[in-house]
Amino acid sequence: MRGNPFEEFERMLERMNRQLGQFEGDLEMRTGVSSASVDVADHDEEFVVTVDLPGYETDDIDLTLTNDTVRIEAEREESTEEDDEDEQYIRRERRRQTVSRSVTLPDPVDETDVSASYNNGVLTVTLPKQHVDGDGHEIDIE
Repeated sequence: MRGNPFEEFERMLERMNRQLGQFEGDLEMRTGVSSASVDVADHDEEFVVTVDLPGYETDDIDLTLTNDTVRIEAEREESTEEDDEDEQYIRRERRRQTVSRSVTLPDPVDETDVSASYNNGVLTVTLPKQHVDGDGHEIDIE
């Protein structure tokens, strides 16, 4: 009796995902760039993009919409306060951190009506869908 031919393929994909996760973690430690967790909800008349950005200020976040792609970038600098020369750190990991994420939406949006809010470390972007005439456009044939 033959087993499931996809079991080996699934095991290989799981190994690759584990290795990719480890690589992404190493890359994040070296570059200081990480990816934000994003949810994209499709409500009938709009898309709602929710992004976790804890520890950032509103001024640290850049939000752009180009065509149907939402790009979120956030950068936080190390504190600008003068460090006390007598202060010794056992471990110091809180430094400059950059988060970047792009999300391509499946349908066109009305760029003039987009809104965003940031509350308790969560960015919420509401993107109304562009209403397209369902009848289409008739093309004359010569």
